[in-house]
Amino acid sequence: MPVSTRPPKEPVTVPAELQTRLERAGLRRTLATRAVLGLFLGNPQSALSHAQVLASLTARGLDLNRVTLYRLLDRLAACGVLQRHADDGARTWRFSLADTPQEGVVPRFECDACHRQFRLTEASEPTRAVADDLFRTLALLGHQGQRVDLSVHGTCASCVQPGADGPAREPSA
Repeated sequence: MPVSTRPPKEPVTVPAELQTRLERAGLRRTLATRAVLGLFLGNPQSALSHAQVLASLTARGLDLNRVTLYRLLDRLAACGVLQRHADDGARTWRFSLADTPQEGVVPRFECDACHRQFRLTEASEPTRAVADDLFRTLALLGHQGQRVDLSVHGTCASCVQPGADGPAREPSA
């Protein structure tokens, strides 16, 4: 994998919980891994497509093969560091930071215009209990659930024009 001669613009500190997930999955903290994590840790509300991650890394001076990046994003999602969800409008996958086990399932609001995600940490206990109920039901059937993604889609306050019903700007690619 080619590596840029330019140093990263900012050091990436990987939280202990994420480091543990990486280690359990057998993933090393390579320059590419740290750079990708840095993008998401630097902007926790982001939900980025593969193309957006690649463009951001390139802008920061990291020359990474696109197939290598696809594999890395999939591995980070598989080990629970990132969440992967479909962007039906653009027919692509978007990636965002996953919830930690201590937080449990945190519902999210995703803006369909700008694709930012807002964690709804003030969600009521009954809302959070839905996920526990789903896991219990799966266990009774002999299945092993790994995660539940609860998200509400719409348009965030920043994208809504005063007095208008639609997004204020075009969705990003």
